[in-house]
Order: sequence, then C-alpha cells, then structure tokens
Amino acid sequence: MKQHKIFFWAITSALGGFLFGFDTAVISGGEQNIQLMWELSDIMIGQTVAMALYGTIIGALFGGFPAQRFGRRLTLIWIAALFLISAIGSALAPEVYTLMIARFIGGLSIGASSVVAPMYISEIAPAEKRGKLTALFQFNIVLGILIAYFSNFLIGTEDIESWRWMLGVEVIPASLFLILVFTIPESPRWLVVAKNKIEEAREILRIIDPETVESNLEAIKASDLNPGRATPIREFFSKRFRFPIMLAFLFAFFNQVSGINAIIYFAPRIFELTGLGADAALLSSVGVGVTNLIFTMLGLLLIDRFGRRFLMYICSFGYLFSLSSIAYAFFTQTFVGLTVPILIFIFIAAHAIGQGAVIWVFISEIFPNSVRSYGNSLGSSTHWIFAALIAGNFVYIESIFGGGPIFAFFAFMMLLQLIFVWKVMPETKNITLEEMEVKLGINVEELEEIIDKDEIQEKQ
Repeated sequence: MKQHKIFFWAITSALGGFLFGFDTAVISGGEQNIQLMWELSDIMIGQTVAMALYGTIIGALFGGFPAQRFGRRLTLIWIAALFLISAIGSALAPEVYTLMIARFIGGLSIGASSVVAPMYISEIAPAEKRGKLTALFQFNIVLGILIAYFSNFLIGTEDIESWRWMLGVEVIPASLFLILVFTIPESPRWLVVAKNKIEEAREILRIIDPETVESNLEAIKASDLNPGRATPIREFFSKRFRFPIMLAFLFAFFNQVSGINAIIYFAPRIFELTGLGADAALLSSVGVGVTNLIFTMLGLLLIDRFGRRFLMYICSFGYLFSLSSIAYAFFTQTFVGLTVPILIFIFIAAHAIGQGAVIWVFISEIFPNSVRSYGNSLGSSTHWIFAALIAGNFVYIESIFGGGPIFAFFAFMMLLQLIFVWKVMPETKNITLEEMEVKLGINVEELEEIIDKDEIQEKQ
C-alpha cells in the first residue's frame, strides 16, 4: 500500500474543503466596506453576502450529476476552475451585481465540493483509513475559515477597497487546487461502474492495496446494480435505497437543527445578548475558530479507532449539556461572567468531534457505488437547505421569542439525534464500501457470496 500517494490524493481533493471554508468566512471581513463603498441598503448587502449560500444549495443539489456522468476527477477540476473564476471576479467586480454573480459562482463550487470531494476520498481510501482521510475535508473547512480570518486581519480595513484584496487572496489556494487536481487519478469505483474500464481501475486499486486488488475488483463489479449503464435518478428513489436515503436525510437534518450555523454566523449577537459587548467579535472569530480546529483534529484521530457512532454519542451528550445550559441561562437571565461563551465553546467542541468530523464521512459511506453521487447530493443539499432556513430566520425568531425557546428547541432536537444514533445509525468503521451494501441490505446476494468467499480464502 503506497500510503503517501493515497494521502496526497485525499489532501488534494480535500483542498475543495479549504476553499469551502475560506470562501464562506472571508466575506465577513469586507462586507461593511462593500456596503459603504457602493452605498448599499441593509437588504442589498444581505443579499450580496447570501448569494454564495444560494449558489451552495444549487451546487449541492446538482453537483452529483456531473460526478455521475463525467467522473469525480473531472468534476473536481471544474469545481477548482469555478473557485478561481469566483475569486478573480469578486476581486475585480466593478459594481455590486458582478460581485453577486461571482459570489454565486463561488457558492456553486462550495456546494458541489461538499458532494464530490468526500465521495472521491471515500472511494480511493482503504476501509481502515477511510474515516480519517475523508474527514480531512472537514478539517480543511475549519482550517480555511481560520486562514480567512487571519488573512482579513493582516489586510485590515483602513482602505475602503481592502475587501478586494481579502476576496482576491483566494486566487492563491484556488490556483493551487486547480493545478494539483490534474495529478490525481479517477476513482476506481467510478471507472468500473460507469465506464467498465477494468484495467485502469485495477492499476489504481493496486496502488491503494496490492494484496486485495482482485477481491476488491470483484466486489465492485458485483455492486454494479445496472451493468453497462448509468443508474437513472428515478431508480435512486426506489424502495431499494429507502434506508440509506433516510440515514443521509436525518444525519444532515440533525446537523443543522443543532443550531451550529446559527451560532457560528451570529455568535457576536448571542454574546451581546449576554452583556459581553465589545469582546464578542474576538470571542467568536478566534475562540470559536480555534476550538473548532482543535476538536476537529481530535475527531480525525478517533474516527477510525473508535468508530462513527462513538463520536456521535460524545457529540449528542455534549450538545444536550451545552444547549440545555444556554437555554436555562436565557430563560433565567443568569449570565455570569463567561459562562455562556464557555458553554458555546463546549457546543463547538462537541460539534467538531462529532457531527463536524462524521457527516461527510458517513454520507459518503452508506450509498452503493452506482448511486453514491446521487446520495451525496441528497445529503449535502439537505444540509445546505436547512442551513439557509435556520441561519436566515434566526435573528427574526430570536427577536420574537428570545434566546431561551430557541436553544431549548435545539436541545430537544439533539435529544432526538441521540435516539437516532442509539436506535438507527449503523457503525461503518473498518467496512469496505461494498460490505456496507450487505450491511444495509442492498444488492445482498451477489455481494454476500463474494465477501464470504474472500473471508474463507483469508482464513486458509
């Protein structure tokens, strides 16, 4: 097994996550100067910032289709190119509408990368390292957010057009991503299932693990539910895939009804509600960002050793404690010192080690090779649609009901998540993607026969 090559392929495709995080956070440093420079209304600057989120939903909804038809590698190349176009267009925008279009293009890239990059990594990674390698995507998101904050800090806001440099810096990682993605191979699973290019797939599988080439190849071929043709989208929504579809939807749904994006986007506002005032920006951008990075790294170390469900149990209990305590503080108006910020850091830590580390891994693991691109699109688009709904309405709902009911609602949803993890969520660590199909009851007979044969040979 040539581990350095597999790691290079994984980290290269995970650069899509770095750009995802960077592009999402970088606008925060320049949006006030953009509003002043072009004398935009509050509604207009809000829509300018939100254009990336609209593009993200579209990119997530449809990102799986080119990956299914043209391959994971070529789609990643297009995604990198769109990130570069977005960065150049944003930096050079002569007026707000050009900036909005450029931000929308960046959003398309974010949404599509959240579908294709984790899927690609899961398909080239050995089973025993799949969690850690796929979770590199989430690590890069968090790193991208931190680098964006740091870059904005270095550039500063003294010049009213400093936002052009803030947004334009993205040209550097986008160019690097575009160059490096040409050096990675196509997914061997896509080559077999979509193109029947057996020899080409065999060579890539030999690099991944020379001892299991033929058995993996046979299992991949047996997992092809529609030999010789692409699986139509209507078949994806058939009864056969009902269980993994439910898993992907609920996992992405619970990710957002935890309140994670509302807390990240509006942490300064939440801190101000507790009376902290001037320290809010520092606490949210630095404290939340550093906590997120540290516990994401811890999640990377634990995900293949202890499994996805173990991390989700930690996550769910951490959510319940922090969110319930925050809700109690708002209901009773007992804001003592840094209690609420510390509770928010506990919440971020619980998210980073659990949902943050697991979501992109788990969704990429539970669908068969022939429909994985559709499944990743469904999970990712569910994530982004609920992110838009919750983040977009948080301020309005808080103004009506206050913080207590909102955080109590988030805590109740996390109680439901705990029940989901306990009763429904399957463990996926150390299982090949083809073995996963047997575990979930998809295409069982042929795969069981091949997997049983491999186990007998190993024992002999």
